[in-house]
Amino acid sequence: RSTLGRARRRKYFSTLEANSAPGIRTLSEHRAPHPSPASRQDHIHTGVRGRCSGHAARSRYESLQISDDVFGESGDDSSDNPFYSTSGDSDSDNYIAEVGEEDQQQPQHHHHQKRGDKEGSGHRGGSGGGGGPPGALSRSQAEEEGWTETLQDVTVPPFKETYGPAQKMTSSATALDFFQLFVPDNCIQNMVTQTNMYAKKFQERFGSDEGWRPVTTKEMKAFLGFVTSTSVQRCESVLSIWSSGFFSNQSIALKMSQARFEKILKYFHIVAFRPSQGSNQGLYKIQPFLDSLQQSFSCTFRPSQTQVLHEPLIDEDPVFITTCTERELRKRKKRKFSLWVRQCTSTGFICQISVHLKEGTDCLATLKNKPQLHSLVAKQLCQNISGKNTIIFTGPSITSLGLFTEFSKQDIYCCGLLSTRKSDCTGLPQNMLVCSSTPAQRGQSRVMMKGSMSLISWYNKGHFRFLTNAYPPTKQGIIIKRKSGEITCPLAVEAFAAHLSYICKYDDKYSKYFIFHKPNKTWQQVFWLSVSIAINNAYILYKMSEAYTVKRYSRAQFGERLVRELLDLDDCSPTQ
Repeated sequence: RSTLGRARRRKYFSTLEANSAPGIRTLSEHRAPHPSPASRQDHIHTGVRGRCSGHAARSRYESLQISDDVFGESGDDSSDNPFYSTSGDSDSDNYIAEVGEEDQQQPQHHHHQKRGDKEGSGHRGGSGGGGGPPGALSRSQAEEEGWTETLQDVTVPPFKETYGPAQKMTSSATALDFFQLFVPDNCIQNMVTQTNMYAKKFQERFGSDEGWRPVTTKEMKAFLGFVTSTSVQRCESVLSIWSSGFFSNQSIALKMSQARFEKILKYFHIVAFRPSQGSNQGLYKIQPFLDSLQQSFSCTFRPSQTQVLHEPLIDEDPVFITTCTERELRKRKKRKFSLWVRQCTSTGFICQISVHLKEGTDCLATLKNKPQLHSLVAKQLCQNISGKNTIIFTGPSITSLGLFTEFSKQDIYCCGLLSTRKSDCTGLPQNMLVCSSTPAQRGQSRVMMKGSMSLISWYNKGHFRFLTNAYPPTKQGIIIKRKSGEITCPLAVEAFAAHLSYICKYDDKYSKYFIFHKPNKTWQQVFWLSVSIAINNAYILYKMSEAYTVKRYSRAQFGERLVRELLDLDDCSPTQ
């Protein structure tokens, strides 16, 4: 498991035991020490029902055939559905832990408030003894707006596309061939041209550099290979390749001298000069590359019907996080940009990226931590999927009635987790957003509908609320826990947990393979992060191609092969 996932989410582990991530129960967890014949017979019937329910839950996601080791170390494929993990330390349900933690604290706050009520603290409105979030509707207002407890069936039209690679790759395709689906030769040639232009302009202004000579296409590929190697070696400094320390790599260090590499690194540019006009001036040095990358993502892969909008885990490398002190962690420079993605839940393929600066005159700082920013991000990420009957899953910061209603007019169906602190709750019934004074039973749920939109409040050692128009509220699902057994839930809750489980696994394993090179300039950070995403997408296409049946490379082996091919080294064993 990725140390980054454990380190960043350790504080949530206490709330994860009961949260909604599907799992498989083992026989030992159900075995009683000395069962009586009667209890043994009951246990057999319970086990049969459990297996039947588990089989039914599996069948709902049988189209998700990408293997659990898609980013693992093994080169062998596994046909097991990754949603039903058997690993004891699985933290695949961490995505919703924060909301559960928030709602678990609400009952405690409610008990403290009762003491205040005796002292005349009667300012909290709404039913259930708790005030609702801003924009929430009272019971009478909700009825006037059309919210009702009468449930009706909801049907999503069939998906209008077939998901998978858009072009067929031959069995002889190399790692470089898959990578160049996203970073082709003309893109690398543009890097060569812009780097040489910047070097010339720089020296005209600050004096000649005797050690510099114009970079070539072959050298630029090698440059990309050296930096990409940090994702395989997992070291922060690319210069460690030429050192005599632990991360030295003499097999590739001979391809280029350290002095030459540092010269290229000094002048490396995607866009040498600021354009006179542009919609995103703060990212002008990287925007053409992002546009090209986005177009290649769309042309090479068709995502499945179910997709997720989220921020991937890209903050820090896992080795630093687990070894540094708290003081060092506070001193660590934070990213000056945020990256959101739209990601296929069947394969992990990132279909679209959206980058926003956190500082600067052209950034979205005025919308920071406000629903407007997240609504804008969601619209940008979904602008190419209207009319296809896609189902998207969203986190609390994006989920809102207004956005989901707008998406439904574009034939985009949604299922999102709600948070009374982070979500825009405008137009939602207040009585569904506050904790009731009556204790809820585990697996108990309440549902209200407005047209095809359902607002679900589901209890599982904490209240979890969902807004959806993609799943019928009349149908039930199950959450399978190793210790707790089966927990009933609406079908939307089961679907959300299942799809987000896979994305969290992708995040955990992706953190092991992003490029660790840490440049100071924001545009270079965005560039290398985008290249990391492209390499992961390339590996997903590789696993879905005929080339994978010939040489079954793991993600680590695929990265090593790509580095050697970029450096134009002789063919060798993938683990050499």
